[in-house]
Amino acid sequence: MNKEIINIGIVSKGRLKEESEKIFKKKKLKIYYNKRELLGRIKDRKNIRVLFLHAREIIEQIAIGKLDIGISGLDLLKESEINIQKSIKIEKKLNFGFANLVLAVREEFIDVFTTLDLDEVADEFRKKNKRLIRIGSKYPNLTRQYLYSRGVTNFYIAKSRGATESMAGDISTSELISDITSSGQTLKANKLRVLNDGEILKSQACLMRSRLSTKKKGVNKIIKLIS
Repeated sequence: MNKEIINIGIVSKGRLKEESEKIFKKKKLKIYYNKRELLGRIKDRKNIRVLFLHAREIIEQIAIGKLDIGISGLDLLKESEINIQKSIKIEKKLNFGFANLVLAVREEFIDVFTTLDLDEVADEFRKKNKRLIRIGSKYPNLTRQYLYSRGVTNFYIAKSRGATESMAGDISTSELISDITSSGQTLKANKLRVLNDGEILKSQACLMRSRLSTKKKGVNKIIKLIS
C-alpha cells in the first residue's frame, strides 16, 4: 500500500532556511537536495517531499493544501487575507526568526514621536501639501489595521516592491515606512526613527499546517516529531 505524499515547505535561502534544516536534522530527518534544485528528500521516507520556496509562497501554498506543512514567518501569515489565515493552523512558534514589524518616520519630522503626534502632523500635512502623507510598506494590511486602531486615518500606503527603507531615503517616495527589523540598524542608516509606540507586530518563525491536511495521518506524525 502506497503512503500518502506529504509536502513540506521550507524557505529557499537565508537564516530561516538554515534554522529550519537544523530542526529536521536534530530529529534525524536530514534533508538531502541538490543546491540548484528546489526539491529535497528525507532519507528512508520516500513519501516526504521538501519544497524550497519564498516565505510568502509557503503561506499561500499551505492555505490551498498544496503544502501540508511549512515553516514561515508569523508576520506574513498575519498580513495575509482572512480566508488564508483561517486555512492555516500554527502548530508551534519556533525559537528563531525573531523580528519586529515597526512604523518609522524620517528624522526630519522632529515633532513626530508617537501615533498621536502622527495623527496631528498627517492632518496638517494634508492641508499644506494637498495630498496624504505616504507610508511605504510590504505590509499594507497590518499597517492599516494598526493605524486605524489608533485613530490615524489621513495616510496613503505606497506598496513596496524592494528595500522598503529606501522609500524614505534621500530620494524619498514616502514620509514614513513600516517594515520588519531585527536590530534597527538599517533604519538608522537610512535616517529613520521608530515611533515610541510604533511596534505593530512581534514576529518569529512558525511551524504551520494546512487545515486541508487534518486527515493525513502521516502529517500528524511528522508534526509531533518536529514540534
